Amino acid sequence: MGSCWSFGEMSWVKYVDQAMDEDTSNPLRRMSSRTRKVAPKMVAALASNDNRTQAALARLEALENDNAGAEMVEINEDDDASLDDDDQAYMRKQSKSTKRKTRQAKALENAKKAPRTFLELVNEANLESLPPHVPSYLRAAVGPPSSTSRRHFCTVCGFTANYTCVRCGMRFCAIRCQTIHNDTRCLKFVA
Repeated sequence: MGSCWSFGEMSWVKYVDQAMDEDTSNPLRRMSSRTRKVAPKMVAALASNDNRTQAALARLEALENDNAGAEMVEINEDDDASLDDDDQAYMRKQSKSTKRKTRQAKALENAKKAPRTFLELVNEANLESLPPHVPSYLRAAVGPPSSTSRRHFCTVCGFTANYTCVRCGMRFCAIRCQTIHNDTRCLKFVA
């Protein structure tokens, strides 16, 4: 047995399987019920850099479509108790004078409140109308490439990442972040 991966009579695969069995026997540790095997087509799809780039662009698109800042604040009835009598009379008069909204008006109002993508917000800002000397998102330029190597950050926590996932190429910094990545993020955007 000239291999450095053998432990006497036990091979490396058996050793890892035994360690995994011992690790899952702990009743205090929760395990994911999702299957951890990756389809061979997925592994083959991520083998090329073009497919990895496409997966990274899909992740960026999903992040840009998220609109976490769209929360509406509703007025409670308790807030009306603090108004003066004159203000309450004005509120009652205003509510009586308004007509019932039509379905189309309600739909337009809901469309205005709906979350918008980043590209819609950029187009709505009308950045082309700004003078040329004013910097904007569309006119921002990247400087010359740095002489030092790129910095890689962990996709889970944001710290400096020293490790790369072998399946999808995303970065992580520690074993704890790797387990989170494997459970929730790995191969999510590739289909």
